[in-house]
Amino acid sequence: MHWIFLFIAGLFEISWAVGLKFTHGFTHAIPSIITVLCMVASFYFLALALKNLPLGTAYAIWTGIGTIGTVLLGIILFKEPATVMKLMCIALIVCGISGLKILTN
Repeated sequence: MHWIFLFIAGLFEISWAVGLKFTHGFTHAIPSIITVLCMVASFYFLALALKNLPLGTAYAIWTGIGTIGTVLLGIILFKEPATVMKLMCIALIVCGISGLKILTN
């Protein structure tokens, strides 16, 4: 269950990171409220995952999920460039996350 909590925490991290773009510096109320709620939810699920997972592994995977999702949504939603090098770096992050998951019981 702790891996599911970590994955949910990562999804909420993506949500609040992308949400920051829509807050326009926290000047738009609804996006700002949603972003803050996603932040709280992300930290809550991360805390649940940390009850059973090593800190370094959980934190690396949490930030990796957030990084991958944020970059991909930046490409999709905000038309950010999807260069070969950027996609190769994302692939390396996926490999690192997979390796940490495999090596952690």
